[in-house]
Amino acid sequence: MRIAVIGAGAVGGYFGARIAAASGEKAEVLFLARGRHLEAIRKQGLFIESPAGNLRLTDVQATDDPTGIGPVDVVLFAVKLWDTETAAEACRPLLKPGTVVISLQNGVTSVDTLCRTLGEQHVAGGVAHIAATIAEPGLIRHTGTLARMTYGELNGAASARLSAFHGLAARAGFDAILSDGILRVIWEKFAFLAPFSGVTALTRQPVGVIRRVPETRALFLDAVAEVARLARSREIDLGLDIVARIETLMDSLVPEMKSSMLNDLERGGRLELPWLSGAAVKLGADAGVPTPVHRVIAAALAPYAGGPP
Repeated sequence: MRIAVIGAGAVGGYFGARIAAASGEKAEVLFLARGRHLEAIRKQGLFIESPAGNLRLTDVQATDDPTGIGPVDVVLFAVKLWDTETAAEACRPLLKPGTVVISLQNGVTSVDTLCRTLGEQHVAGGVAHIAATIAEPGLIRHTGTLARMTYGELNGAASARLSAFHGLAARAGFDAILSDGILRVIWEKFAFLAPFSGVTALTRQPVGVIRRVPETRALFLDAVAEVARLARSREIDLGLDIVARIETLMDSLVPEMKSSMLNDLERGGRLELPWLSGAAVKLGADAGVPTPVHRVIAAALAPYAGGPP
């Protein structure tokens, strides 16, 4: 099996490296990266620091040109949300009949973009749960114990292509889940991530402060409820207890945990805001579902969405 990782950053790099290390001759894993990260991978290999065990992957096949990779069986699509359309177009040389592109991005809109660009027959849904960063070029640092990748066909059907991929992923040293309800899983993550990203970035505070202060705790839970109503309007049932489940999740996090969007804001980087709270506002307007909390978040952070104002 040939597997291409598009966006070999913290998420794609971690899961791709684990699969490559565990698969041996059963799979050829190729990485698409750029800049100093690509240069470091080419010269020194790809390093993983993790409580699950460190990994050094040498002789890595890495490039910035997808045409040099050619057709593959599976694409792990893990670019930042603002790069979705450009990266989707770049995927075309990787496709052949039966190729499946598994999106591991945040948000709920990227699957639709991939379907429009590449054709629905090539797209599967995916969700990554992991806390990882590029500590320096060529080095991915995983913190905590959570490392889970969930994937499934958009229509919930079993397929030979994802069953074959699952056979490799399940032996790669992370939690690999083949789901028959991937759209629900995607929306469950969105119901946590959009509020968590938005409220932490809006207040410039980690989760410990958010949950301790009654006003910000209530704001977060109201934002979760808005996403739950949005999902329901799209006939995706997150369960009547979704707000309570996410509140329990929030209470289980280490107090110093920040969202990646808050980290990006503090570094003066670009924000995924338009695809998180911004997407909630747009989808709400289209469906006639009010999203006042996400509207305030999107408006208040809009001056920083492209970097420092």
